[in-house]
Amino acid sequence: MKYTHLGSNGPKISTVGYGAWGISGRDWGKTDDKESMKALHEALDKGLTFIDTADTYGFGHSEELIAKVIKERGKNKNLIIATKAGNNFYPFINESHKSTPFNPDYSKKHLIFAAEQSLKRLGVETLDILQLHSPDVELLEKDEPWEALAELKKSGKIKHAGWSVQSFQETNQAFILERHHELLDVIQVRYNLLEREAERVLFPIARKYDIGVIVRIPILFGLLAGKFTKESRFGDDDHRRLNLSPDKLEKYLNQLDTMSEFFNKYKDYSMAQLSLRFCISHPATHVVIPGMKTVKQVDENIIASDLDFIKFEEFPKLV
Repeated sequence: MKYTHLGSNGPKISTVGYGAWGISGRDWGKTDDKESMKALHEALDKGLTFIDTADTYGFGHSEELIAKVIKERGKNKNLIIATKAGNNFYPFINESHKSTPFNPDYSKKHLIFAAEQSLKRLGVETLDILQLHSPDVELLEKDEPWEALAELKKSGKIKHAGWSVQSFQETNQAFILERHHELLDVIQVRYNLLEREAERVLFPIARKYDIGVIVRIPILFGLLAGKFTKESRFGDDDHRRLNLSPDKLEKYLNQLDTMSEFFNKYKDYSMAQLSLRFCISHPATHVVIPGMKTVKQVDENIIASDLDFIKFEEFPKLV
């Protein structure tokens, strides 16, 4: 496992982290908490030191599972947990929903309340990183989200402030990073072999200010692990029913077909490992956060950290 600093102000972390949305029990179909906790333990046993979650993942369930694992293992000063806030799920917590309701609230009052609830669920005194959870640009142009992050930092409730950039808006929202770079220690972006918009404007700004970059959706919900075909379909309780709809699947898989020569060149490694390596090979990025529901997935994915002999320039270009 390789380690790096998450930008100039961020902590030292493993270059492969743990994306904890998939273990939340919502939006990904059924999950098994015992298996999820085994996977978390395996990741930490293998040297992984970065976990990314959010308060809305399973209505707090993801954070609670992480807290259980930490309690079982005892404190580890090297473990960094990043969480997010901004989707106010609390009014729906006692209701039954197949998918998580979308109820954005980036008011100062809610963000401070949400941070305090995450502190309780995680069982910690300070959040290592709190990220704004993919708000629309109209919300980011208001003062309250930034005032909340600044106040939470000042009060010691969070160590580092972050922003999870809304998917497919990486270029359009790059000016927000320029405007608030002094407050933001890290950003999180959607970036993978088939989705590279962040390279255009956002990454150069992040490098300019040496801001930490967390890469999410690195294997495109499993597609870049070679799991799906054009005939693959998903259940009503699985967000991929929309995010990997038949037309999107066909488009992505056609693009992936053009990269077969590269995957054949490095056939000793899985498609998932190579896809993860791509995400941390760019000079602007620091850590990739694949979802890992099982011990087997953990053991496969963490190998990507050590494939640093494959340079960014070697990866295939998008056609």
